[in-house]
Amino acid sequence: MDTILFIKAIIMGIVEGLTEFLPISSTGHLILAGNLIGFSSPVFPKEKVDVFEIVIQAGAILAVCWEYRVRIASVLTGLFSERQAQRLTINLIVAFLPAAIVGVLFSKAIKAHLFSALPVAIAFIVGGLIILWVERRHARIGESRAARVESVDDMTVLDAFKVGCAQMFALIPGTSRSGATIIGGMMFGLSRKAATEFSFFLAIPTLFGATIYSLYKARALLDSADMPLFTVGTVAAFISAFLCVRWLLRYISNHDFTAFAWYRIAFGIVILATAYFGLVVWAE
Repeated sequence: MDTILFIKAIIMGIVEGLTEFLPISSTGHLILAGNLIGFSSPVFPKEKVDVFEIVIQAGAILAVCWEYRVRIASVLTGLFSERQAQRLTINLIVAFLPAAIVGVLFSKAIKAHLFSALPVAIAFIVGGLIILWVERRHARIGESRAARVESVDDMTVLDAFKVGCAQMFALIPGTSRSGATIIGGMMFGLSRKAATEFSFFLAIPTLFGATIYSLYKARALLDSADMPLFTVGTVAAFISAFLCVRWLLRYISNHDFTAFAWYRIAFGIVILATAYFGLVVWAE
């Protein structure tokens, strides 16, 4: 296997892991990173790149599963006897369904029209502006007054459904699944910590479901010869996602998401500017 291709796979895995759980869009960054490093090539065509990006999500999912392994084990063992475990499970199912249904119905149209650099850039900017608006609203009225739900265990089914509806917007590349669920949760009355943790838990069924469904549709493209490349990308995604989740949980205890908003806006403007002035030819 080409050494350069292996290095590119590691880079893509790191990008997936670092961006999956931050409110900056993993899909958008993978599209742009793959474009910049020329990941798609005659040796590794676009169709296989798409499968690769699906597979390495598993590394990011497993990182969250490992970080919350004690809580997940507690929920599974108490599923038929403990009210708290049952409530969290029901809330996750309710939050999972809206994006799952819309994704199945409209995934082809979304991929056909929105999976390119310029729509991603616009989504980056719009998402950044929304984060700024939510954070300034919280600063104005106070975090304690804005947060009606302090813990994931205090969420109602309606709270979960609202977060699930927010997650639907993450089907637009560049929006960010984590950003949509965390910021959406804060808009609907969840504390920053509750919104972030519920976003992590919701990622498990959402990303597992999306991965299994996408791999089933792309099963004809799966090739055992690509396993080493997929493995190194998945391991890179796991390590970087694990470190990122640990860092984010510490970060939100003393910071808001304003820095991520400005990053999104700046990144989106750079993409639009480089495309407009012909400095970078962004592939479709």
